[in-house]
Amino acid sequence: MSRSPRILSIAWGRMEVEGLGVGKDFKVYPGGGRPWDWSETGTRHSPGIQPGDVEELLTQGATHVVLSRGMQLQLQVDPRTHTLLTERGITVHVAETTEAVEIYNDLAASGAAVAGLFHSTC
Repeated sequence: MSRSPRILSIAWGRMEVEGLGVGKDFKVYPGGGRPWDWSETGTRHSPGIQPGDVEELLTQGATHVVLSRGMQLQLQVDPRTHTLLTERGITVHVAETTEAVEIYNDLAASGAAVAGLFHSTC
């Protein structure tokens, strides 16, 4: 299995991901990632991260998923998303964005099949 790319830096409104460059919000998973476009699934701060947002992470082989809630914890996680992940036996971590990046990078460095959704503003 391919390794998960490291997140090289995080600041308000700006992330840099190994092999993906600079952007605002990212989906990252074993073998790669891409910018996270909330409009694809209708994601809003509330009810938050949608089941459709995490499906791609699972199809890429993730066994651990890190969900960031934004720098000011404004982004929620839809309860259906958490249920979907736990029913599939996925280890879920939910945290403020800078903490989520630390959790993700630690798991990636350990060789875990980790994926994440990262929101770099509120």
